[in-house]
Amino acid sequence: MPVIADISQFKGKTLRIDFSEGEPAFINSEVVYDKSLKKGMVLSEDQWQEVVYANDLRRAKERALYLLDYKDYSYVMLFKKLSENYEEQICYEVCDKLSELGVINDRRFAAGLARRYIEVKRFGYYRAVQEMKLKGLSKEIIEEALEPYSGTQDVRRRIRELVEKKYLRRLEEEGGANKVKNALVRQGYSYADINAALNELVGEE
Repeated sequence: MPVIADISQFKGKTLRIDFSEGEPAFINSEVVYDKSLKKGMVLSEDQWQEVVYANDLRRAKERALYLLDYKDYSYVMLFKKLSENYEEQICYEVCDKLSELGVINDRRFAAGLARRYIEVKRFGYYRAVQEMKLKGLSKEIIEEALEPYSGTQDVRRRIRELVEKKYLRRLEEEGGANKVKNALVRQGYSYADINAALNELVGEE
């Protein structure tokens, strides 16, 4: 069983714990206080593992909040990011707590992605779904976030605007219509909406 030989300041909020045998450990000062660690204390292996777990949990929470300062994450994305450095149980505990507090919120995250993909990047429904699945979002949440953008007339209007902005000249080239249609399919639009939007555009011309 490890015996604490000394506890000293290392840097910042981190303390160095030296043992009578073996390598030193570096533990957050609040964890040291919470666990009442003192010089001369004899710890069982289970007690020491509790200290290590508490320290890793604290570090994982700090890491999660640091990441969230820079951009929003879905539950799955944050879990995967944390799992690069921490064990599964710690990742679940951190993500569950942040979700409970509303710091991470998949519905809010999905709504922001939907606006970005549909209004800014001009993706069609199918491309937006594909991209949002890659972010670890559920089918239900994705469909809910994209529902405001699924109206037929709105979809066809966005296609016309996209064609006018990026593909209008290509329509005049030989075989250009098929190339434009294929490009729009890759953007995630259906052939039915593409054909209808192009017919409307030609009619307006």
